[in-house]
Amino acid sequence: MVRNTAREIAIHLSYQLNFTREAPEKLLEEYLSPEHFAELAEEDESYRELPNPKQRQYISRLVTGVAQHRSELDGYIEKYAVGWKFARIPMVAAAIMRVAMYEILYMDDIPNGVAINEAVELAKKYESDEVVKFINGILGTFVQKEAIH
Repeated sequence: MVRNTAREIAIHLSYQLNFTREAPEKLLEEYLSPEHFAELAEEDESYRELPNPKQRQYISRLVTGVAQHRSELDGYIEKYAVGWKFARIPMVAAAIMRVAMYEILYMDDIPNGVAINEAVELAKKYESDEVVKFINGILGTFVQKEAIH
C-alpha cells in the first residue's frame, strides 16, 4: 500500500466519523481489521492490501487528529468557502479538506503542495469538477493565509 492509498482510507474514515458516535480509536480498530478489508476488497481496490504498521500509524494519526481538530478545521473551511454555506459543501469534500488541512497544520513531514495535490487528486475520484476546483481554491488560499511552514 502506498501513502496516497493510506490517505484515501483516512479520508473514508474521516467521512465515516459524520455518521457515528464511536471514538475514532474504536472506528480505526474496526475499519482497519483484516475482516473489514476483506469485505471491501472486491468493491474498492484501496482495500486489497492491509496497511503495514507505518501506514496504519499514519492513518490513525490523520483520523484521530481530524476528529480532535474538527471544529478548527471546519472553521477554516467556512472562512475560505467564499459564496458557499458550510451545509452546502458535500461531506466527502469536507472530509478531504479536513485531512489536507490537518496535514498542512500538524504534519511537518508532509509538504503543503503534496497535501493539496493529493486532496485534489482524490477529489477528482469522488466529486464534480466544480467541487474539485472549490477544494483546490480553498486549500490554496488556506496555505497562503494560515500555513506557517
